[in-house]
Amino acid sequence: MNWFRNFMAGRYGNDQLGLALLLLYLVMSLLLPGGRLRWLALIPFFFFWYRFLSRDLLRRSAENQAFLQWCEPFRQLLSRKRAQHADRTHRYYTCPGCRQTLRVPRGRGKIQITCPKCGRTITKRT
Repeated sequence: MNWFRNFMAGRYGNDQLGLALLLLYLVMSLLLPGGRLRWLALIPFFFFWYRFLSRDLLRRSAENQAFLQWCEPFRQLLSRKRAQHADRTHRYYTCPGCRQTLRVPRGRGKIQITCPKCGRTITKRT
């Protein structure tokens, strides 16, 4: 086991971009038809191993930071959707005029909601 520890010393290892590359490989290998197109699925797989065994720690870390910045809007959207789903005391609607998210209390029956951003009025059941 000592030889593996010595082999991995100074290498980058795994991070969020590496996990995304492995997930992309699995999805591509399942969805692409057999034959020559299946070889395209190996590109993210080999890129994962290249990053995993790399000794250029600064460059791999910069790649991961760029990936995390690119993913941040998606992570925030997912976080907001989770919070809305967990909120049992309010209903969430989207204004058809400006796409603003509107939060209203549950159990009030049919109410008119006025968007604070554009002033449009919509009628919904809570």
